[in-house]
Amino acid sequence: MTEPVSQQRLRLRDEFLDRAAEELFKYDERLRGLDLEVRFDRGVAHLTGEVGERAHLDTARELIGRLDGVFGVWDRVRVGGQDPLILDLGCGGQKQYPSNLGVDLMTTGEVDVVADLSGPLPFADSCADRVFLVHILEHLIDFLPLVDEVHRVLRPDGIAYVLSPWWRYVNAVADPTHVRMLDVQTIKGICRRPGSSRTWFPLHAGCDGASIFAELRPVKDASAEAPGAAHLARFFD
Repeated sequence: MTEPVSQQRLRLRDEFLDRAAEELFKYDERLRGLDLEVRFDRGVAHLTGEVGERAHLDTARELIGRLDGVFGVWDRVRVGGQDPLILDLGCGGQKQYPSNLGVDLMTTGEVDVVADLSGPLPFADSCADRVFLVHILEHLIDFLPLVDEVHRVLRPDGIAYVLSPWWRYVNAVADPTHVRMLDVQTIKGICRRPGSSRTWFPLHAGCDGASIFAELRPVKDASAEAPGAAHLARFFD
């Protein structure tokens, strides 16, 4: 059984990752000169700044995600002078980034759009750059309709960020409002669901012994290349 990473180890790992990322930006010619900053919090990379092209951001995300000990790469980066549109679903009283668009059924100071996440999202097709699903899926009896809605509202190069308790960690069952349990293999099932045309390309997926992390890009083009076995082997059994 995977044990949760201790607070001390998380802190030391963040310090290591800070140094590793600093060297990456200093010595890797693909990243040198980019106006980006990365900060690590409990193994999650928070990437901010501005780039001229989407490809630069994708490269930075990929290289940072390869560092040993990174559980996720969350970004809020301007591309070509444009701010990203980021939906924070089920944000409650705390958004992941202050400028995110908070969406929740309950009204708080952080909620910008009141909506029931068990129904259609009040957003146009392919309008969002990023969607946060932080501690949401485990509260829904059937979360697949919401996953499909996120697929619909994301742009083709958008990303969904998923964070949920791991099914074998005590906090997953200690909260009586949790009605679904998740594993990394659940993410694999979401990516290629039998009978569904809404498929996902996994950019990152993992578990720290307490939580499940995943970053998923919607596959909008039926002719798009599916992830190969070597790519999937990074994340799934």
